[in-house]
Amino acid sequence: MPSLSHGIWMRQLHIVLVAPPWYPVPPDGYGGIELVVDLLCDGLRDRGQRVTLLAAEGSRPDATVLAPRWWRRDLGRPDERLRELTYAGRISTALTQLGRIDVIHDHCGFSSLVAASLVNVAPVVHTVHGSIPEAYSTFYSTVPGHVGFVAISAAQRNLASELPWIGTVHNAVDVEALRVTPAEKQPYLLCLARICPDKGQHLAIEVARRVGMRLVLAGKVEDIPEATDYFQRHVAPAVDGDRVVHVVNAAGEQKAQLLARAHAALAPIQWDEPFGLAIVEAMASGTPVIAMARGAAPELVTEGVTGFLVQDVDGMAAAVPAVAGLDPWACAEATRVRFSPSQMAASYLRLYDEGNWEANAQEPPAELPGVKDRAALAAGRASVNPLESPSGGGSSRAGQ
Repeated sequence: MPSLSHGIWMRQLHIVLVAPPWYPVPPDGYGGIELVVDLLCDGLRDRGQRVTLLAAEGSRPDATVLAPRWWRRDLGRPDERLRELTYAGRISTALTQLGRIDVIHDHCGFSSLVAASLVNVAPVVHTVHGSIPEAYSTFYSTVPGHVGFVAISAAQRNLASELPWIGTVHNAVDVEALRVTPAEKQPYLLCLARICPDKGQHLAIEVARRVGMRLVLAGKVEDIPEATDYFQRHVAPAVDGDRVVHVVNAAGEQKAQLLARAHAALAPIQWDEPFGLAIVEAMASGTPVIAMARGAAPELVTEGVTGFLVQDVDGMAAAVPAVAGLDPWACAEATRVRFSPSQMAASYLRLYDEGNWEANAQEPPAELPGVKDRAALAAGRASVNPLESPSGGGSSRAGQ
């Protein structure tokens, strides 16, 4: 049946969202993909769509649970692939029992993507959430033609331009869980990311030392040799609980406060990261980001408004005092317009409704007006009206 989606009549779709099997939706800490899936689920339902979520144990009550919580301990271990194959088999069975399906939106890849495509009960959309090395692109090239690929950034898409992309949709952040409180700013730098060589925490430590500021490292150390060795050699020796503090699993109110109160967030990434949720979360909290100019960072950071792009540690250290000249409100407003759940859901819904899986179809970004209510931002709520012109009035909840 048709539904009224922000003033536009459109048919209701039955959309099946397939989340990874490792962490619940929403996550209780670490879990960037799971957070995006949760926001998308709410955003689609807000627009009158029927959504079925396939996910791990501990997920929202309306989810169909296909993976027990304890599977998480096999992540990064020999049984990981077997768990993924088991999850794929369960997905295949579930898809044949859900009645009419209009779109299957997979956020896992590999075995789950193969299962969803071979069942062939509906067109499949797959969001590529990571990098695309040769082995990945070779795999993706074998996927059936009724699968359309969605990139999370132009930088990611350019890594494998030959894939059958149907659009580029930036991830959203949970703007309602974040706040903007410039009066509560404190003189520390924040690096929010899992601790590993790719994220470059050792460079953040060096930047903080050069500028004489306290550094908060917020992120888990994955239980794999590369990460633990990096932490022990390059990070742990500097962690003293005073000048360098390590917060293992920042979530909820603690995470929101860390993001909002920091002088600046550092993103000394050492790889071509296809997105960067922590970068966007910081900017949406009114905290400018100083990021290495690689991967998707140049798409995310608006130079001189939401932060600065640099080439090395020298540039990062030089940018720290310049952050004081940026307006936290302008930083937050610009970011929340671009990366709201409402924006993400609208972009995906257009792709679903078009049903166009032809290679290299380009989806232009939607336009949304600015955030007007600064009091709402400070309370962790953003008011955005998708129908309002930049000079118009009225408001609508722009969250989940």
